[in-house]
Amino acid sequence: MALLDKIQSDLTAAMRAKDEARLGAIRLIKTALKKHEIDSMKPLDEPAEIQILNTLIKQRREAADMFRKGGRPELADKEEAELKLVESYMPAAPTEAEIEAAIAAALAETGVTSAKQMGVVMKAAQAKLVGKRVDGKALSEKVRARLV
Repeated sequence: MALLDKIQSDLTAAMRAKDEARLGAIRLIKTALKKHEIDSMKPLDEPAEIQILNTLIKQRREAADMFRKGGRPELADKEEAELKLVESYMPAAPTEAEIEAAIAAALAETGVTSAKQMGVVMKAAQAKLVGKRVDGKALSEKVRARLV
């Protein structure tokens, strides 16, 4: 089932259940996906969907953090609830072993030994983990630790 079809069916279910919080978050996701589809003038593919969902996740994390710092825990909780819903549409995250294997393969493939060429290793490691939900920051830290 395509992601937009799944979101549409979840949207209908949330409307029937009169779940306003879930309904708002699902509408937010659908709007972001449709906007990208219209802007690019071509149907969404899986990497584009994942990229859009990653952007939404990052926005929700930053907003929740800012609300907590600003003394607005009720708004931070709302953002975190939306974050959990967006994450539910993401593919499974890779295991530690899969991440380590991808980094090792990327290092062997590129032959990089210095931290100055970390970008080359990052690109190769991310290519090995396509289709999985990868936190770029965590991956970057692991690659940096292996190169130092």
